Amino acid sequence: MTTLNPANGGATAAPSRTLNRHDYQTLGLSALGGTLEFYDFVIYVFFATVLGNLFFPADMPDWLRLLQTFGIFAAGYLARPIGGIVIAHFGDKLGRKRMFTLSIFLMAVPTLVIGLLPTYASIGVAAPLLLLAMRVLQGAAIGGEMPGAWVFVAEHVPAKRYGLGVGTLTAGITGGILLGSLVAIALNKHYTPVEVNDFAWRIPFILGGIFGLISVYLRRFLQETPVFQEMAALRHGAREMPVKTILREHRAASVLVGLLTWVLSAAIVVVVLFTPTYLQKVHHIPVTLALEANAVATLMLTLGCVLVGWAVDRFGTRLVMLLGFPGLFITSYLFYTGLPGTPVSLVLGYALVGLFVGIIAVVPMVGVRAFPAAVRFTGLSFSYNMSYAIFGGLTPIIITTWLQRDVMAPAHYVGGLAVLGFVVGLLPLSHRGHMGKKDGPAS
Repeated sequence: MTTLNPANGGATAAPSRTLNRHDYQTLGLSALGGTLEFYDFVIYVFFATVLGNLFFPADMPDWLRLLQTFGIFAAGYLARPIGGIVIAHFGDKLGRKRMFTLSIFLMAVPTLVIGLLPTYASIGVAAPLLLLAMRVLQGAAIGGEMPGAWVFVAEHVPAKRYGLGVGTLTAGITGGILLGSLVAIALNKHYTPVEVNDFAWRIPFILGGIFGLISVYLRRFLQETPVFQEMAALRHGAREMPVKTILREHRAASVLVGLLTWVLSAAIVVVVLFTPTYLQKVHHIPVTLALEANAVATLMLTLGCVLVGWAVDRFGTRLVMLLGFPGLFITSYLFYTGLPGTPVSLVLGYALVGLFVGIIAVVPMVGVRAFPAAVRFTGLSFSYNMSYAIFGGLTPIIITTWLQRDVMAPAHYVGGLAVLGFVVGLLPLSHRGHMGKKDGPAS
């Protein structure tokens, strides 16, 4: 049975229970839905070069076209706080499940529209403006999806499998990146560059819209979380706008989650999303090889998230953070200093850094525990999305500009943020257990 604790606003789940069939169903459906929705959000970046050619003037300098293309990508991140705060507000008021389903519907529609948009050659400047509008809608949707998914699963799974549950869900979400990479590889192998620019680029976006509608249907089979059900029964829900409570009473937790989100954004945006384009533009690595190496790295990231979740349950959050972030620092520099290398060294180096990017799974584990149940969704959503809007959205622009002076810009950026992650791991709040105490090995 789940019990609420006045000290921290509620436990994440019953501490003595083990995973049962219902838990596996919840994890499976949540992770699959996260995979399909995050695919919708990130598929854009795998076709950034193609979209730049199609949605901006042909006589624009290549670096400026790429910068503006990633600027539109960044707009999706800048819209995240708005969607996140609104969806989380109603998630704390009306229930996790309703908003968990709504967010994915709001993602599917603009993804489908992008696949049907006319290009610059057809409608001129209206083309990039429409693309921008769809990215803003996608950003609003993902702003509610990510924190909602983490809270939903964290409040379902037993406490002693908390890390594994959240890590598995995070692996499912990162699986959306892997799915996007595999689709991009398949298209680039099956179609010629001319065909991709002509029509094939539309296929992944149309598929994404279909994936999103499938996810909406699947989430009908999920049940509301036990924590929210108990809060509703005891009328322990938020009594004012949850974001007001967060700003007044939980500023330290918000700063903590914001800093960790900055580290997460560096690892995901730079290593996983930006690097395939970086490999092509800076080191002139063929597009297919760059995407194949990225797919291997993303697979290792997915496995790394599960491994981190298992390790947190066994050894505690603090030890995992103090080992994982230095590992990300070291492997990042090894990878970027070794480029372009050989095809084998490229794949192996990318795979190793991808595995250590899995340390980002500690971010939601820390974030969910940092806020009491009554405002948990809003607290995590507000701090996570505000940070990602600033740092995740601006990172591609910062790196693209920095690369004009230093080809090692990605390594310096990721390495610096890995140091920040290590420092944050030393703070007591970052390894608080489910009952407000420091966590440690599961008993």
